[in-house]
Amino acid sequence: MGRELSFIISSLIKWGIFFGILYLIFTNFGTFLIIVFTVLVIIYYIIYKFKKKIRQRNANGFKFTFNGQDFSQAGQAGHGNFDFRNFEEQFRQGNFQNGASSLGEVSKAKDFFGFTSDPSKDEIKRKYKELARKYHPDINNHGDELMQQLNHYKEVLLKAFPN
Repeated sequence: MGRELSFIISSLIKWGIFFGILYLIFTNFGTFLIIVFTVLVIIYYIIYKFKKKIRQRNANGFKFTFNGQDFSQAGQAGHGNFDFRNFEEQFRQGNFQNGASSLGEVSKAKDFFGFTSDPSKDEIKRKYKELARKYHPDINNHGDELMQQLNHYKEVLLKAFPN
């Protein structure tokens, strides 16, 4: 009976130590988890408030304001005198391009040079030399009209296809 009693007591002590260790582990781990959870909640709250403040500043979303004076001053500084009040009319006329050739003029130039696809800068120069020999006023009887047209279309193509 003494043996059984000592076995029961030693078993109770072992189980007591085991549960004591588990208690310490889980209470400390539980405390750790509570601290981590609290820190995460505080960080989330700070981010939430920060985003809310940003949204309140931009409550109307992105705003674009047009100030015609800024554009007229830029036009006087050498950027072209574009009148935004008559935009639709100027768009149809092609004034928005600031010197760039219209698509119709580019297609005429491509036809004049004999290109069926978009040419490279080297192809334009090569074809120009070939046509210059053909249309030079000293060689043909048309005067310098064709040569002037060739020079103009060369500039149009070089602006349209700079590479």
